[in-house]
Parts: sequence; structure tokens; C-alpha cells
Amino acid sequence: MKISSPDGSVAEVFVAFLKLGLTAFGGPIAHLGYFRTEFVERRRWVDDRSYSDLVALCQFLPGPASSQVGMALGLGRAGWLGLLAAWVGFTLPSAIALTLFAFSIAEYQELSQSGWIHGLKIVAVAIVAQAVCGMAKSLCPDWPRAVLAILAALLTMVFSSAMGQVAAIAMTGLLGWWGLKITPPGGGQAHCYPVSRKLGMAALMLFAVPLVGLPLWGAATGTGSSTTITLLEGVYRSGALVFGGGHVVLPLLQATVVPSGMVSNADFLAGYGAAQAVPGPLFTFSAYLGVIAQGPLHGWVGGLALLSTIFFPAFLILIGVLPFWEGLHRRESIQAAMAGVNAGVVGILGSALYDPVWTSAIHCKADFALALLLFGLLTIGRAPPALVVLLAGVAGITI
Repeated sequence: MKISSPDGSVAEVFVAFLKLGLTAFGGPIAHLGYFRTEFVERRRWVDDRSYSDLVALCQFLPGPASSQVGMALGLGRAGWLGLLAAWVGFTLPSAIALTLFAFSIAEYQELSQSGWIHGLKIVAVAIVAQAVCGMAKSLCPDWPRAVLAILAALLTMVFSSAMGQVAAIAMTGLLGWWGLKITPPGGGQAHCYPVSRKLGMAALMLFAVPLVGLPLWGAATGTGSSTTITLLEGVYRSGALVFGGGHVVLPLLQATVVPSGMVSNADFLAGYGAAQAVPGPLFTFSAYLGVIAQGPLHGWVGGLALLSTIFFPAFLILIGVLPFWEGLHRRESIQAAMAGVNAGVVGILGSALYDPVWTSAIHCKADFALALLLFGLLTIGRAPPALVVLLAGVAGITI
């Protein structure tokens, strides 16, 4: 994954990623395709081999893979400011769109009860179902991993809290470590990034600090501060534990903001449906939640705070692993553990497909019929997600 020393400008990186942030619809897999066309074929920032190796690294890590690939490309092209420019350019358009949508929901309360919003809830059923099917096919190709997915689904149904999801990820990782046989990749070349091992170790330590420190801080402070710290801790944990694709952030964030009453389940699903209609990373859904959250942290400040919080662990784990990737990804035990975790997140997302997604959106035969139609458009018709979301909103008004 050799990338040459920085030889581009920060402005060049920002403009390139802003263009993608405005046009890259279709989710993380589609984003990686757009990136390859733009940075391998057209701009030639990296060669195909280096890009493929970079994608393998970011799919191995927790966090939003496409955003992490973008960060690494920006880092290689224009240094640390290039990394920031790549993230801001790719993230800004969808974050602004979802923030404005959140203010609309907050300003016009009747909007949350409208047919349009009900259509967004129904399309969320189709989109999550599509994600579960696609992830199950690629991440659970054999019966041992299918069993791990079922175990994770059962555990998160019984223990629906955030800790139940963390326990499911830990359990499937350990079982994968002990029981799965995964052949590590061979060949390849040494990775080269402007990140030292000392800096990588510091980033990994900093990655772990909020996971431990924020819960302790929240327990030690007053009620108002505790609510804010609990929200930040839950969002940071969601960003730190998302394996297997952006849709897995749905149950993690839902367990953070809905049971506590900070965001209603109806508003949560409406925002998730709206997030499918905008380009860029699905993690910008956190900006929407930050705006509408009930509590000390809300509005523009809340949106910016949660947006930064959910991406911060993705940045830290990327920087932390880059210097060690060559040795880590060739270990059979690491590959087995990650295969177990990936199977587990399929189960977690499958559990979320039933509750809260299905239970909050499907109330009658017409709802189910619409969800089935939208699922068919996505999976068989290969219709663009933005178009499917628009159709869902119009159909929601009709029914």
C-alpha cells in the first residue's frame, strides 16, 4: 500500500472530495468505486494495487470504511491537512442536508406525523433488509459464521441495550478467534505512510481513553452534565464498534438515544430514512441526531459535536493501525477474530431490522406491500437509493 510522500495541495484534495461528497450516492461500496475511478484511473494519486491494499485495511478496521479510505488518500496526497480536507469535503454536503432536515422536523412538529415521514420509515425497512441480505451473503458464507450471526441476533434481542450489542461483538470475536479457520492473505508489499509506530501507539491509546473515561466521567458528574457525557460516550462507542458497513451504526445509535428519551423512535427512523437520500457517508446521520436531541446538547452545536464524535474513533484507529498493518493482517488469529465479529454484526443488524425498524414502520398490509416493493426495487431493479427514498415519501403520503 505504498503511497508517495505528499506532493499535492490541501485545496486540491478538498475540491476533489467535495465533488464526491456532492455526487457519491449508494453507500460505502459504491463510494469505494467512485474513489477508484477518481483517484486511481483519473487523477492517478495511487496505483490499483496500492488502492486495493488500502481498501482491505479499512474494511478490516471498525468505522466507516469509505471515509477512512478518503482520510488515508488525503494524508498521502497532502499530509495531515490533506487528511482533514478529504474528510471535510466528503462529509460536509450530507451533514448540512441532514442538519437542515432536522431543523425542519424540530420546527414543524406535524411533519414528524406526516405521510412523507411514514414513507421514510418504511423505506428504512427495505434498506436495512437489503443490507442484511448483502452482508449475510458476503460475511456469513459458511455455517459456523451463520451460527455466530444467529447467536448475536438472539443476544441482542434478549439484551437490547448498548451493552448487549458490545457483548455480542466481543462474544463473536472470541468465538471466531477460537473456532474459525481463515487463510491469511499472502504476498504483497510493505506499507508506507507518514505515520511512525510511536504516533500509531499514541493514537491507539487515545482511541481507548474515551471508551473508559467518558462513562466514568458521566457517573461522577451531575444530571445535566451526565446526560451530555452519556450521549457523547454512546456516539463515540458507536463509531468505535461499527464493523461491516455504515448500516450497522443504526442499532448502536438507536440504543444510545431512543431508550434514554433524547430522540423519539419516530424521529430516529425518519432521519435514518432521509440519510439514504443524500450522498456521502451514512455516519452524517449523527449530525441529524445532535440537532434534534432533547437535552443540554442540541441544535447546531449538538449536530457538530456528534458528527465530530462519531468520526473521531475512525481517525484514531486508522492512524493507530497504519504502521502495524503489514504484520497484523497476515496473522490467522486476527483474521479469524475479525471474521467472527463481521458475522456478529450481521446478527446485530438483523435484530435491529425487526426492532425498532420493522415494529415502528409496518402497521398494516399496505405498509408491508410498500416495503416489499421498495426492497424489490433496490435488490432486483437496482434502482438508485435516492430515487427509492423519493418514491417512498410520495407513496407514504398516498397511503
